[in-house]
This record gives sequence, C-alpha cells and structure tokens, in this order.
Amino acid sequence: MTPLVGMVPVLATPYDADENIDAQSLCKLVDFCIDRAATAVCLPAYGGEFYKLSEQERISTVRIAATHAAGRIPVIGQANHVSGKIAIELARQMREAGADMISMAVPRVFGLKEDDLLRHFVRVVQAIEIPVLLQDFNPGGPTVGASFARRLHAECPNFRYLKLEEPMMSEKVKTILQATDGQVGVLEGWGGMYMLELVPSGICGVMPGVTTFPLLDRAFRLARTDRPQEAYEVFSKILPFIVFQLQHLELYLTMEKLLLHRLGVIETSRVREAALSVDATTVAYGDFLIDRVIELLTASDDHIG
Repeated sequence: MTPLVGMVPVLATPYDADENIDAQSLCKLVDFCIDRAATAVCLPAYGGEFYKLSEQERISTVRIAATHAAGRIPVIGQANHVSGKIAIELARQMREAGADMISMAVPRVFGLKEDDLLRHFVRVVQAIEIPVLLQDFNPGGPTVGASFARRLHAECPNFRYLKLEEPMMSEKVKTILQATDGQVGVLEGWGGMYMLELVPSGICGVMPGVTTFPLLDRAFRLARTDRPQEAYEVFSKILPFIVFQLQHLELYLTMEKLLLHRLGVIETSRVREAALSVDATTVAYGDFLIDRVIELLTASDDHIG
C-alpha cells in the first residue's frame, strides 16, 4: 500500500428510512472520494457512527466499500473496541472483507497509563498483518505521544500512522516524527480545523469528512508547496462550516448527511437514533452554511453528485 499523503475522508454511514445501512449510497460515497482524488477512505469511525453499529454492521460497511472500490482506492477499516480480544477479531474480519489498513481508537472509557496502553496495543497490533493506524481522541485529557509511538513502532513495525485531534500540537507532531525517524506518520483529525498550523510541522495528511475534503485538499497542497497565503484563502472559506459542525459530534453527523443528501450522494440524511435534536435557529444557520459549501464545491467541480 502506498504511503498516506493528503486527504483520508471518514465516510458517513448512510441509512434508508428504516435506519438500515444503504449499500448503494455507501458505494456512491466511495465514488465521490475516488472522483475527487482522495488518498484513501476510512470507515466506520466516529464520523460514521460506529458506536451505533453492531460489530457485524461495521464489518459489512467495510466489505461494501472495499468490494466497490475494487482496488481503486485504499480502504481503511476502523476496528474500535475497548477489548483487545474483540478488536483483534474485528480487525481480522475487516481484513478478510477487503480492508487495506486497520484503524483503531485508543480506549479512553477509563483512564489508563501509557504503559498499559502500550501493552494493550503491542498485543493487538502484532496480531494484525496489515498496516495499522491508531486514533487518539481524548477531549480534555492527555493523548499518546513520541515515546509511545517510538516504543510501539519498535515492537510492531506495521504501526505506521497516528491520528491526533487536539489543539496546539505542532511541537508534538515534530517530536513524534523525530522519535520514530519519520516511520510513523501523523494525520490530523477534528475536521481538519488545525491543518494549516500543522503542515509546517510535518503532518502527512488530514482525516476530515467527505463534504469538506476537496477544499481542504487544495489548501493542504498549497501549504505544502510553500504558498501559505493561497492556502489560507481556500481554508478560510470552508472553516466556518467545520467550526459549526464540530460544536457537537451529533451536529457534525447531521450537517454532514444533510450536505451529502443535498449533493445527491446519499439517499436520505437520516442519523441513527439516539440523535441530537436541533432548534430552528441552528437549522437555519446550518442551511446557510450548506448553501455556501455547495457554492464552493460547484465552483471547483462541475460534476458533483
């Protein structure tokens, strides 16, 4: 598998009117990402409501995406579970379903010391034969860093990427790359909100939503070619939508699906219950932002939908 450089969109999980997985819409999401030159796709992660899916549904989404991609784009299967035993089994089944890489979230249900997390992941990652990406999403708390990345990579060379989602981590990115001799790449999450400040520190890519990645990709590539002013001009146009979305994860899901539905990529904008109810004022401003994003995407892409 070629190195990840650029945009790795996290796919939403589309549903029909009865909250069953809509395979046809999921395939259209994959095509949307391929048509717009994404580096890879990842599913089902937080942005794909993994926590509302059964284990078999999670495997099914990976199988649908990988089968439809048919080698046209790498598919990263997200095998989240706080149990190492179950995470290994999920990863195994996702690999058999066609995943090219496995992503896993660091278990943060209860506080664990870094040595405990290292012991956990050495066991898990050694059981996975393909490249592994770890995601550490821990709002308000510490995340793994350079020492963890160095030690895990030394034990498990297939640990290749770390996705972090916290603010003010420019120096942390640098220390991770230095500690691992560049063998563990760092990807930025959190919708790409911190992307521009992290490009000079050496992030290899971003894992945003599907709707924002084409514009973020342009800004990312401009920034990496030492054109910061142009990158800022592109980034500043999509940033209000990202900031609005990320006030609440369920609002993110709602906005992502409403926009994908408006673009004709998914059949319904349904979010699986339990879901956030949104007041009329928030809905109105969300609609305004969606209109602006569609204008931006249409201006740069005549074949959306």
